Amino acid sequence: QVQLVESGGGSVQAGGSLRLSCAASGYTISTYCMAWFRQAPGKERMWVAYISSYGTIRYADSGKGRFTISKDNAKNTLYLQMNSLKPEDTAMYYCAADSGNMCSALDMNYRYWGQGTQVTVSS
Repeated sequence: QVQLVESGGGSVQAGGSLRLSCAASGYTISTYCMAWFRQAPGKERMWVAYISSYGTIRYADSGKGRFTISKDNAKNTLYLQMNSLKPEDTAMYYCAADSGNMCSALDMNYRYWGQGTQVTVSS
C-alpha cells in the first residue's frame, strides 16, 4: 500500500525558509514521478514542482529561483526546500506520486497523495 506522509510545515516570517519532507512507503520513489502541489484557502490546488524517475526537474513560475525539489532514494523521501518565502506562499502543501514515466503539472495525473502540511508566511 502506497503511503505519503508530509512534514516540515510551519509558520515563518516573510523572507524565511522551510524544508518540507515527504516520506514514502509501499513503493520505491526512484521509479515514480514525485511532485509538490499547494492549495491556498478558497483557491484551487496548484502544481509547485516535480522530479521524474530520470531526475528531470521542473518548477512552476511561482517558485522558480526560490524553491528546490530533491529526493533521497536511500531514504525514500522527497523534499522541497523553500527560501525567500512570501505571504502568497501560504497554503497547504501536498506531496503526490504516480508511476507514469512522464511527469505532469496536472493533479489529475497523480494517483497517490499525502495528507498535506500547512505553510503559513506572515508579512
